[in-house]
Amino acid sequence: MAEVKYLNASRIYPGNPPVRAVDSVNMDIADGEFLVLVGPSGSGKSTALRMLAGLEDINEGQIFIGGRDVTNVPPKNRDIAMVFQSYALYPHMSVADNMGFALKLRGVDKATIAAKVKEAAGLLDLTRYLDRKPKALSGGQRQRVAMGRAIVREPSVFLMDEPLSNLDAKLRVETRANIAELQARLGTTTVYVTHDQVEAMTMGHRVAVLKDGLLQQIDTPRNLYDVPANVFVAGFMGSPAMNLTNLPLTTTGLKFGDITLPLSAKILADAAAAGHTELTFGVRPEDLTLGSEGLPITVDLVEELGADAYMHGKAPDGSRVVVRTGARVQINAGSTVRASVTNLQHTHVFDPTSGLRLGPVEGTGALLNN
Repeated sequence: MAEVKYLNASRIYPGNPPVRAVDSVNMDIADGEFLVLVGPSGSGKSTALRMLAGLEDINEGQIFIGGRDVTNVPPKNRDIAMVFQSYALYPHMSVADNMGFALKLRGVDKATIAAKVKEAAGLLDLTRYLDRKPKALSGGQRQRVAMGRAIVREPSVFLMDEPLSNLDAKLRVETRANIAELQARLGTTTVYVTHDQVEAMTMGHRVAVLKDGLLQQIDTPRNLYDVPANVFVAGFMGSPAMNLTNLPLTTTGLKFGDITLPLSAKILADAAAAGHTELTFGVRPEDLTLGSEGLPITVDLVEELGADAYMHGKAPDGSRVVVRTGARVQINAGSTVRASVTNLQHTHVFDPTSGLRLGPVEGTGALLNN
């Protein structure tokens, strides 16, 4: 078993004040799971991965691999294999020698190394390149060699630190599908770091979202998209991002232009008790539609994407609003349109102070005219 556990794990860099790059993170990663760590630059995701690898000190808490406390265990004794952003291949060695080098250092016999390299090369479609040097390979092929080097070691855990960031857009899409398929076939526990939320959504069994060293939410991609825990997760996951705008409270709900979005009695009572006069409202671009009623939006840009189009504009409070429209809808920049909600159950209400999600608007309620 190769489950991974972070128990109140922290990485603290000295300074005045000290910087908590990873702050009391708790995560349980199941044996065979593909977990993605995602967040903006400086969120602590790569540091968290390097703590698991043993390349960063753990100042507080513990980390376990397969039930064994590895907090103070050297990297070479943790039974992990890491795939780096830079590939880190030896330019003077062939593909086969690069893939088998770690086994050679362990003193594994040549026949066993050759067999393991051949097997990994077959998985990665590298068999015909085994005699080539890295300089004769494309970026995607080099990345597969780096993965092959990890595979031949048969580790308990694969660690991948933004392995696709050096690839072009088309190759990224192809390679991330290959990595996900390969992980499913091997069944090896994998922790994968990326700043790309689309990559996270399409690859991970679960995704852990970090910000400023703090774990914001860990869940399946679908739940992160449909039920974000707070404003940060709501705005970070999804492309285009969720629309977030502050709306005035009325006695029955939120004022959304010339209509009211009904709120539950509990949300209204909690908002009144907290002294809020407005709440943060969130809705995805695909859950808005243009019509004669709703929130007025001043159009800035219409982004044509073939089958779809996205209208970008500003709400009265100045917040950005994106609406997914039909590909052939004619909208001029500078004009004012109105957006209404297509499904109340796909909306989100957040506390404007804490940022925590309070729930949807009243999913069974009707849109009320003001």
